[in-house]
Amino acid sequence: MFIGFGTLINVATVIVGSSLGLLIGHRLSLRVRSTVTGALGLVTLLIAAQSAMTVTDRDLTDAVGTNAPVLIVLGALVLGGILGSWWRLEDRLEQIGGWLQLQLTRGGAEKGRERFVEGFVVSSLVFCVGPLTILGSINEGLGNGSNQLLLKATLDGFASLAFAASFGIGVMASAGSIALIQGSLTALGAVVGSFLSDAQLVALTATGGLILIGVALRLLDIKVIPVADLLPALVLAPLLCEVAIAVH
Repeated sequence: MFIGFGTLINVATVIVGSSLGLLIGHRLSLRVRSTVTGALGLVTLLIAAQSAMTVTDRDLTDAVGTNAPVLIVLGALVLGGILGSWWRLEDRLEQIGGWLQLQLTRGGAEKGRERFVEGFVVSSLVFCVGPLTILGSINEGLGNGSNQLLLKATLDGFASLAFAASFGIGVMASAGSIALIQGSLTALGAVVGSFLSDAQLVALTATGGLILIGVALRLLDIKVIPVADLLPALVLAPLLCEVAIAVH
């Protein structure tokens, strides 16, 4: 299999899954769709919690000490949130969703725009923010195979079916986010090689897990957090980890 195969399959499963969701979506009652979305929120919360708990992983604590991991994640989220809010990443992502909605509906009426944007934003974040996205893409770029991304593609396929039944065609548009983000990470892995240590990968995974908790809270209608504004934390976490390693 060639490098990029995993991302290609992931894009395909989201398109197929969301297409099926659109076909059967009108047959599902609002109660069923809300229940399915809530179930996805609970599963997302479970996956997010598992990722966040890697903050206690031995690879990280041995490198920076037992107290620093939580401070690394905290610093990454706070600084990343400041940068993301300054750059208005959440607003920009919603603007992209609105533009795609106009293209896919051939400039149709404004009605349904909010639902499209919500589907695009939520599904893009769920599909693109997580340990499988980061680690799977980088491992494929390093030539270690596509197994992790193929697993992610299977999960995303089922999730996109349920999401599309609830949010509509905006979920299908998130396939573009997958292609861009995972493709970029795969290319980065291929060019740079193994540029992150085990400790840095753990710090990044734990930070991504906490961001995913924010996504889960949105899906469960508990609190709407501008999750996209926190995305710079994924870049800052490995950098702060390296600083902590140097100081330790």
